Amino acid sequence: MSKISVVIPVCNEEGVVAELAQRVAKVLRDLKRPFEVIFVDDGSSDRTLTILLSEKQKIPELKIVELSRNFGQTAALAAGMDASCGEVVITMDGDLQHDPQEIPKFLEKIEQGYDLVSGRREGRKDNLLLRRIPSKAANTMMRWLSNISFEDFGSTYKAYRSEVLKKLELFGELHRFIPALAGRVGARMVEIPVTVAPRVRGKSHYSLLRIFGVFEDLIFLVFYLRSLTRPIRAFGGLFFIFFGSGFVISAVLMLLWFLGVIAAVSQHAALLLFSVFLMVIGVQFLGIGVLAEILSRIYHHTSKTRIYSIRKIHGS
Repeated sequence: MSKISVVIPVCNEEGVVAELAQRVAKVLRDLKRPFEVIFVDDGSSDRTLTILLSEKQKIPELKIVELSRNFGQTAALAAGMDASCGEVVITMDGDLQHDPQEIPKFLEKIEQGYDLVSGRREGRKDNLLLRRIPSKAANTMMRWLSNISFEDFGSTYKAYRSEVLKKLELFGELHRFIPALAGRVGARMVEIPVTVAPRVRGKSHYSLLRIFGVFEDLIFLVFYLRSLTRPIRAFGGLFFIFFGSGFVISAVLMLLWFLGVIAAVSQHAALLLFSVFLMVIGVQFLGIGVLAEILSRIYHHTSKTRIYSIRKIHGS
């Protein structure tokens, strides 16, 4: 019988972590399967860690990964995933908005043969302007970029086969786009509806600045998904666009001068200078592409760095 690992990143959630740990443990015990619950304390400044250590006395299956400072949700998830030893890994938010009673729904889909099961948030009560509209726009762009028909890429409530997790590289804030990363390695995926409860205690860590971060990550993801292994293709395309445009302008000017349509090319100095400018930019893109190609090869051969630092792990 496969072991289940539940990974929950938390930061300053002293008002809910005790209840969350108890509810998750109860659901998993009812399944009568081996399990562990991994809380990743992402540099909390309140009593979150103290409360979790107290709960560990009551819940022996509880493991607490204490990060040395706040690294962000993606790094906290990566730390919890790396510390897990279950064949199935479930991730969820630490604010009680994800109902632990829905864990069996994820496991059912995993047992049907899927590698990744993603929760689609239903009935969201988040702020329309700051959360739901940007989320809808980002999800639409992700469907177009990844050719994956998910409606909700950003939900943290997901289940994975552990062998799929080993193939994923998480950095920056890419936890929002894990389905796209999993699709890159050929994972079999499905989306299921999950309820989202309103936050009853604590304060949301979401801010307006994170909206811009989401779209910055999307821009990076376009390159990561399509051109990471062959960056010369992306920058080479820009080279041909810019250098080609500049060359055509210069060639047309020379042809018009040769045919006697214009008396001298110097009469169109501004246009000639613009063509030279375009060609110089094109050559720069080509140079960047060559450097990116070399760096890509180095990255794929030597990348072993982690995006977090653990102070201590409480529990085996």
